[in-house]
Amino acid sequence: MCGVVGILGYTPVNQQLYDALTALQHRGQDAAGIVTCDGVRAHLRKGNGLVRDVFEQRHMQRMVGTMGIGHVRYPTAGTSSSAEAQPMYVNSPYGIALGHNGNLTNATELEADLFRADRRHVNTDSDSEILLNVFADELNKAGAVRVEPDAVFKAVEGVHRRCRGAYAAVAMVIGGGIVGFRDCHGIRPLIYGRRETEGGTEYIVASESVALDILGFEVVRDVQPGEAVYIDIEGNLHTRRCGIERAYSPCIFEHVYLARPDSIIDRISVYKARLRMGESLAERILARYPGNQHDIDVVIPVPDTARTAALPLAHQLDVKFREGLVKNPYIGRTFIMPGQTERRKSVRSKHNAVELEFRNKNVLLVDDSIVRGTTTRQIIQLAREAGARKVYFACAAPPVRYPNVYGIDMPAANEFVAHNRSEEEIGTLIGADWLVYQTIEDLILAAREGNPELRGFDCSVFNGEYVTGDIDEAYLARLSRRRNDRMKQLREAALEEQPVIELSSHA
Repeated sequence: MCGVVGILGYTPVNQQLYDALTALQHRGQDAAGIVTCDGVRAHLRKGNGLVRDVFEQRHMQRMVGTMGIGHVRYPTAGTSSSAEAQPMYVNSPYGIALGHNGNLTNATELEADLFRADRRHVNTDSDSEILLNVFADELNKAGAVRVEPDAVFKAVEGVHRRCRGAYAAVAMVIGGGIVGFRDCHGIRPLIYGRRETEGGTEYIVASESVALDILGFEVVRDVQPGEAVYIDIEGNLHTRRCGIERAYSPCIFEHVYLARPDSIIDRISVYKARLRMGESLAERILARYPGNQHDIDVVIPVPDTARTAALPLAHQLDVKFREGLVKNPYIGRTFIMPGQTERRKSVRSKHNAVELEFRNKNVLLVDDSIVRGTTTRQIIQLAREAGARKVYFACAAPPVRYPNVYGIDMPAANEFVAHNRSEEEIGTLIGADWLVYQTIEDLILAAREGNPELRGFDCSVFNGEYVTGDIDEAYLARLSRRRNDRMKQLREAALEEQPVIELSSHA
């Protein structure tokens, strides 16, 4: 889960890229980067940390130019080294920078092919560097002296032919323009828009529509699966489907948890999808306790993502909705933290209870999902310590039982609290008086109602069905070893402190 943005305009884009990345900050808090181009020279700064920490005024002043791309990252492959912060850059052909959201499932084979056949060296463990080199190699094969649209589209065709997995990418080609492309299943989101100015039409490509909204761009549409969008340096828009048509299968976890509620993804309002999740969850509870025979006194969301689903749930149950948990906004997302000890510390410092909303009440806590169960267990304990008589738990998503291979750094399957456990066993383990999950059928309906043309979603974390068709037990076993908490801790301990990276390169 990362955030990407690319802008081509008629005025400096450095501040606009910065603002867009702050709107996409929820997609990654590990690292941030921006690269701009003034026509002949690329200006890059990237490093570990939040957008506001990586860029100071003196850095912004050096990033001149009217086109550029930006990226916010958390590590899905490799480590959290600043060397793997994006955008990444290669100087041949032309000079290309690229930012990537997703995960290549055949990265190991691609890296070997790049070295053996293309004589390209990959310097990090990041699959994004592999994607950049594949795109660069394919663009080089096109052999054009100038960066023509046909050459760009042929390069993207080559990417689709060689790469498997999930990828939504933006690239900047010096002397060419901005390119955005999406994998043939459309797993990770990508959208583009335009804005009319005195100088002409300006364009933006980004992970979510919220980045367009805050900058005053009009949404044109989502980049379609297998499609490439190319805005040349003269401001002309070119689009072409470059990949084989496959089943349109966007990741449903975007609507559950990842995306901002004010975004529109694949023509689906994230906010409305989450409202519908709350409504169907309420129906599940009422089916268990018909005629409002439950004894729930109050519904309290686990902030922030679950708030939207909790509101209609409380309304349908005809009970009070209260903000009983206060979240510290400066603590990162816990399911991606490397060690269980660190996660436990983070959970306790992340949430605090408003005691008067819990004391002597039967409380229904609502969350978007349960992954390891670390956060859930401690929040339930927090509710009991605040005086709750009974603590029930409702989850707006089905049980997470399978690892994600498409760009969300969830743990290995045996670390999931739902691994080989029934709903009742999970409820006991997390300490709830009872637990109710969303069904996968209701979750799909909640999302699909916003865009009936979508026939399916990638629901692999819930049902283990991987839409790319190339995931087997051997792959999952390798992934499990790679994501093992102990291995992460060893990798992080082995890293030396690395500086932020800045680049200034002639085309």
